[in-house]
Amino acid sequence: MIDINEIVRLLPHTYPFLLVDRIVEFVHAKKIVGIKNVTYNEPFFQGHFPGRPIMPGVLIVEAMAQTGGVLAFKSFPDLKGTVFFIGIDNARFRKPVIPGDQMRLSVEVIRHKKELWVFEGKAYVGDEVVAEAKIMAMLKQELE
Repeated sequence: MIDINEIVRLLPHTYPFLLVDRIVEFVHAKKIVGIKNVTYNEPFFQGHFPGRPIMPGVLIVEAMAQTGGVLAFKSFPDLKGTVFFIGIDNARFRKPVIPGDQMRLSVEVIRHKKELWVFEGKAYVGDEVVAEAKIMAMLKQELE
């Protein structure tokens, strides 16, 4: 539904820190589902961990947050700026994410008021939840 070219246009992130490849579901200001294809070529696998590559949990949460950022910017296209983390609660990591996995990032809006967003995110590999977290973010608008 939303390809990488539009994601790059919407988010301020670039290589090597862009962690969402495509959006497959979008419900205006309510829900979004993104895809992250995890490959052995990811730069973080060099050190996490040599001989046993595992995607760092904090980057899985970051991928959920970026997916939430796409939701915010796509829902309100007149907004320009950056989405900043302001809190992460109840983060749980259920299963390692390894090269070859495809993560499905499901993010729902719990609350949205002005520039404050609260999301509930879940990351899946197949039908299994591999991580989940409540993410609070603030959209800091750029002045034109």
